Amino acid sequence: MSIVGARPNFMKVAPFARALRGYAVEHVLVHTGQHYDHDMSKAFFDELELAEPDVNLGVGSGSYAYQVGQTMIEFEKVLVSYKPDWVVVVGDVNATAACSIIARRHQARVAHIEAGLRSNDWEMPEEINRVVTDRVSNLFFTTDSSADENLLREGVNPEAICRVGNIMIDTMAYERERAARLDPIDFIARNLVAARPVAFASGGYLLLTMHRPSNVDDPGTLAELVGVLLELAETAPLIFPIHPRTKLRLEEFDLWDRFVGHPRVLPLKPLTYREMLRLTLEARVVLTDSGGLQEETAVLGVPCLTLRWNTERPVTLIENGGTSQLVGNNPTRIRDAFQMALTQRRTPAPPALWDGHTAERIVKRILR
Repeated sequence: MSIVGARPNFMKVAPFARALRGYAVEHVLVHTGQHYDHDMSKAFFDELELAEPDVNLGVGSGSYAYQVGQTMIEFEKVLVSYKPDWVVVVGDVNATAACSIIARRHQARVAHIEAGLRSNDWEMPEEINRVVTDRVSNLFFTTDSSADENLLREGVNPEAICRVGNIMIDTMAYERERAARLDPIDFIARNLVAARPVAFASGGYLLLTMHRPSNVDDPGTLAELVGVLLELAETAPLIFPIHPRTKLRLEEFDLWDRFVGHPRVLPLKPLTYREMLRLTLEARVVLTDSGGLQEETAVLGVPCLTLRWNTERPVTLIENGGTSQLVGNNPTRIRDAFQMALTQRRTPAPPALWDGHTAERIVKRILR
């Protein structure tokens, strides 16, 4: 039984489900319903060729306590009904921690894909989810050596740690050719939030994603970020798929018209995975507070400014051979790093085992 709750999970479970097809294994897919509208859920299932969930818990949105609590209540019923041998969880969303706890409470074995990632930032809900999940898991699938080291420091049995690479890169490798064939002018025009001409040269644009509370929940911080991002947009058009949380805050803090109304900003509805990959492939610079984009830009060789003060993915940083710079939400640091990124060589820097075959290694290890 594998669990998905939010969009990053969909991209990680899709290759796992494909890798299982060659084996005599019953695979039950449970969707907690954390992302439940068409733009943020169904479109991803369709595009990634992921079968409709066998079970949808329908938890929906709400506070951290509500989502975790409701997921536990609803998932327990499913677990008792199906009695799976293994519960496979991915990443660090609320569903990951909630389902891991209930699975162990009912003596099901738990395998955690992306185990061992640590930001050491306890203000991030994801850090709590990661640590809790790893504390109750039986088998730990890691992306790189730093994750192994984190788990060993926390007392995990070395024999239960299995470095397999990055399953997110499996999806990127699988979708890359199809993404490259998309016409960005077409899907940008279809998804524009504010009407304006769409014209830019390939590689002549910046790509922004931003949704974390540390960046969008404080009006002063968000206003400063809007200011510096508009400065960068003078260099090249800024393409901005808007997360619902960020949209709400821009409107609440009276920043919507200033940012989204600017002629150098192309504000978009949430995009499909393939559309986002198409834009990432040829972006001049990516600016993001997303973990997945840090990973993809490293493999593709695209300069990335990570709008955070820490990362659970240090292997993606320039100093460790990647393409990402940590810039937080400080305007001066963002400006300086942006100038450096403009001169950065576009050299793909995939870490070991980030080769598109992670899911196969995971399935073989679980079966063994």
